[in-house]
Amino acid sequence: MNVLTLIKVITLSVLLSWSTTSLAVAVEPEEILSNPNLEARARSITRGLRCIVCQNQSIDDSTARVARDMRLLVRERLIAGDNNKQVVDYIVERYGDYVLLRPPFQKNTLALWIGPPFLALIILFIIIRFFIIQRNQSKSNSDLLTFSDGE
Repeated sequence: MNVLTLIKVITLSVLLSWSTTSLAVAVEPEEILSNPNLEARARSITRGLRCIVCQNQSIDDSTARVARDMRLLVRERLIAGDNNKQVVDYIVERYGDYVLLRPPFQKNTLALWIGPPFLALIILFIIIRFFIIQRNQSKSNSDLLTFSDGE
């Protein structure tokens, strides 16, 4: 098997695994609300909340026990008459901004928003600096070779 075929097989495997994981939903049948409108609202909310155990997975997709408890809490709040914003605010008040998969832009989340672009700029600066040093070294090496040839 050549390298190109191996790369194709690996790429296909990764793509298939991503597509099947996005279809996996951890909501258990007994959690589903009988009112389809409330259930749709609950699913919409739980897709935007992070499982505090799984870290980068929504509570809608997580099979962790705490995610199940959070899903049930969302449904309880909806049944109690809260609107979507009130439910999310309640969860954030209880668990903090960390549970939001899309955290708000505010003072305590500034590092989440500014950190990655800042690190990208630092890496870009290091790469450019590396190539400038390499170019200068190759020029000085070619100057030495030219000087040696002239002797």
